Amino acid sequence: MKNGVAALVAGALTLVVGAVWTLQGAGVFTGSPMTGQKQWFAIGLAAVLAGIALLGVGVRRRAAARKR
Repeated sequence: MKNGVAALVAGALTLVVGAVWTLQGAGVFTGSPMTGQKQWFAIGLAAVLAGIALLGVGVRRRAAARKR
């Protein structure tokens, strides 16, 4: 895919998964071995940041493609 669509999709998915992991690590979502684990809280935060970065890349690529 061109024009940054792949980065937008990957960023959105990474952001959502990271948010779930963060909330599980914080103990908000229960019923998982990941619940209440600081490790998963940190991994989730890292995934959220990576998702935000990917979304930024996708937005920039789409904006650059529109200028052409």
